[in-house]
Amino acid sequence: MKGIRGRLILHFGLILLLIILLLEGLFCLAVHTFYLGTAQEALVTRATTFTAFVNKYSANDQLKEKTRYILENISEDEYAKIDVLDLNGRIVLNSYGFQTGEIIMTPDVEEALQGKTGVHVGWTPESQERVIAVSSPLTYRNHTIGVLRYSISAEPLYQAVGQIALYGGGVGAAIVLLALLLCLVAANRIVDPIEELTRAVSQMAKGNFSIHAPKHYDDEVGALAEMFTHMAKELEKNEKLKNDFISSISHELRTPLTSIKGWTETMITGNLKDREETMMGLEVVAKETDRLIGLVEDLLDFSKFQSKEMKLNRETVDLRVILEDLRVQFAVRAQEKQVALHINIPPQPLVITGDPNRLKQVFVNLLDNAFKFTRKQDTVTLDAEVVGDQLILSVSDTGEGIAPEELNYLTQKFYKGSSKLSGSGLGLAICKEIIELHGGKMTIKSKKGEGTTVSIALPSSPSPA
Repeated sequence: MKGIRGRLILHFGLILLLIILLLEGLFCLAVHTFYLGTAQEALVTRATTFTAFVNKYSANDQLKEKTRYILENISEDEYAKIDVLDLNGRIVLNSYGFQTGEIIMTPDVEEALQGKTGVHVGWTPESQERVIAVSSPLTYRNHTIGVLRYSISAEPLYQAVGQIALYGGGVGAAIVLLALLLCLVAANRIVDPIEELTRAVSQMAKGNFSIHAPKHYDDEVGALAEMFTHMAKELEKNEKLKNDFISSISHELRTPLTSIKGWTETMITGNLKDREETMMGLEVVAKETDRLIGLVEDLLDFSKFQSKEMKLNRETVDLRVILEDLRVQFAVRAQEKQVALHINIPPQPLVITGDPNRLKQVFVNLLDNAFKFTRKQDTVTLDAEVVGDQLILSVSDTGEGIAPEELNYLTQKFYKGSSKLSGSGLGLAICKEIIELHGGKMTIKSKKGEGTTVSIALPSSPSPA
């Protein structure tokens, strides 16, 4: 009974058994009371009626004369045993015509001797038979001169009550068995889905994230199965993203390392006096080293965000200074790629309390992405404005755009979508985290073939005096 199924059956079974036993007890008591009460009532009616008749029409102070009158007027259909007792409880005569001399002093006789009608249910001393007895006083001029006692065997009544109780017990047992069967069915409806969930969790613990838990019923367990399936899908998706990321980052790391190693070996084995070749090799090494540093920094930033260890060095910043730096930083790249770069800076200050290095990291990343996905003669624009108590900045391009089905996943970690360009897939996820740490919000809108716009809303601060 360690399992839920066993405990449910045991507990419900015990409760049902107690209820059935209680109802059986009440039923047996009701049957016993009904049968015995009916018999007593009938016997009391016959005894009191006949006693009243005798007391009225046998006007004699002699008990023997009353006894003779009683015997003469007993009905032939009378089924009860009738005894006439004297004041000492001795049987003067019974309905069978015998004078036994037996003394009966049961509670009903004692009440009759006190002038009342007494009823007694008990055992006879000789035969140990259960009887119902009713005793009424025989009177003469309001004086008790004897007792008229009616008695019948109660054994047939108790046998009938026992038979009914036996039938009731059989019905109760059948009800208990049926209830236990229904409990088993109900327990299975509860436990089977839980066992399926347990097996699914076991499979997931072994790394099988494709496992799903079927939803059988629209209840709490069904909701749990639904949430488990949703979690499994998310884990499966994250596992795929992780594997794709590992594959991608391995490639991203291998490419610059291969270039660095190749040019290093070339310079070692080559002629260092060839200045042009040496400078070319050093430029490649420097460029690929920068790529490695960028990848490592992305991974370190992501690790800090995951562990909630990223801390901002906040200060009052005018974003116009950062935007001017970006204009200079990306001017050469725009010229090399033949892309028009427009950075529109408003005349009023763009003051915010934040980490200038992290904010610059965000805009560098967004502009870098914009240049990656644009072609010759395309345009990259960075707009900034103050709207109420917020600073609104947007980076837009007229490049290739993003498919609608990819938009919701762009800021998820490791996601690179269908792009084949180099990168860790962490840039936008890190940008979103930095903006949210500043109390802002980042949104992305794009249309395939027409370009992309990344909008950032940041809370502004009062301008310094």
